[in-house]
Amino acid sequence: MNEQDTICAVSTPAGEGGIGIIRISGKDAIGIAGIVFRSGKKKKLEAAPSHSLHYGRIVDPSSGEAVDETLVTVMRAPATYTREDVVEINCHGGMVPLARTMALLLAAGARQAAPGEFTKRAFLNGRIDLAQAEAVMDIISAKTDLAHRSANKQLLGGLSREIAALRDKMISLLAAVEAGVDFPEEDVETGTGKPLGAEISEVITVIDKFLSSYVFGRILRSGLGTAIVGRPNVGKSSLLNALLKQDRAIVTELPGTTRDVLEEYVNVMGVPLRIIDTAGIRLSHDLAEQEGVRRSLATIDSADIVLVVLDGALSLTPEDRRVLGEVKGKKAIAVINRSDLPRKLEKIDWPDVQISLSCRTGTGLDDLRNAISAFVQKGAVGPQEHPWAVNQRHKLALEKSRGSLEKALAAAQAGLSPEFIALDLRDALDNLGLIIGATYTDDILERIFNDFCIGK
Repeated sequence: MNEQDTICAVSTPAGEGGIGIIRISGKDAIGIAGIVFRSGKKKKLEAAPSHSLHYGRIVDPSSGEAVDETLVTVMRAPATYTREDVVEINCHGGMVPLARTMALLLAAGARQAAPGEFTKRAFLNGRIDLAQAEAVMDIISAKTDLAHRSANKQLLGGLSREIAALRDKMISLLAAVEAGVDFPEEDVETGTGKPLGAEISEVITVIDKFLSSYVFGRILRSGLGTAIVGRPNVGKSSLLNALLKQDRAIVTELPGTTRDVLEEYVNVMGVPLRIIDTAGIRLSHDLAEQEGVRRSLATIDSADIVLVVLDGALSLTPEDRRVLGEVKGKKAIAVINRSDLPRKLEKIDWPDVQISLSCRTGTGLDDLRNAISAFVQKGAVGPQEHPWAVNQRHKLALEKSRGSLEKALAAAQAGLSPEFIALDLRDALDNLGLIIGATYTDDILERIFNDFCIGK
């Protein structure tokens, strides 16, 4: 794949719509677009000023056939998303006009863009760093306003600036240590006058702050894993439907209706929940139901929070007690269903958070939503909201950097030669640079941008 090629791709989702957009980027973008575009005023696209909009038609140059009525935007480098010449063709939304226009552009000399190639070029051309590039995808996939705000702040450089500031501090420390290599008879002097060990410890503290945002970031990106568990026929699927405000799960009076794990996303008080409706936990001779119970128990282990559904109109059963025992030690909320009927359920000592509601009438659902939100906001499941949150790739780089800093700190405290300290500091610096792309490898770029959609 040649980074010098002019690339093109459909940037709007597949299907019918009012407008479909094709994006072209590269040194020949304007010329290639000009081959298939005919201006209503018979003006050449190559002469168009930057950031100008032009009405006309897409025309097959071999036959003269008009393919679609269009508006074409011309944006000249470097003031573009990729810092290359960019053209955006606004066609009518639909598979046929977009496909025919794409075919004409490919015949005129453009190449089909790979997934994320426009954003990759924005990174390679210095418009954004790697952390900002990843934020682009986070914005596209954000499921709540909270996730969108976090991703947007990262795109605006919040995380990048803090990582860059930390790298500057580490570079100063490394310079001081390497000066000690040249003058071994003198003690290592840092720019602030603090002991070297204290300076390294401060950097470790900052990295720990970054790492603390990982759980919150995982919740923002993947949703808070929320398992709905209980014995059969206590209202688990009814609770899922009530939270989703739609009939997503089948609800019947027959026990064992739900036999597999069912996942859905819902926005609760700004927190994305990945709700998992599980099979009723009970002893059964039915092989399919036994497998459903096994999956339910596995879901409890992997969930961030568990909603234990109990029937408030009945006394506790041995199966209820088994469920309560299985979730012991997890972050859990007892959801006491059928509050619209006289309560016969005896008092239970655990979980501490207990919400009475009725899936049939909807009474108490807001109390449950508030309780789930409080688990996150109070730090029971994840830390407080951050202006940004690190992802899995950042976490691995931070952990490696922290490990090297721990070695450098031990070496400094042991009074070892500055060469050993410098080696570990440089390794920590390189790992930190992976987050923003100050250091990177081709496989890292491939792994990041292959997750993007084509056209972005």
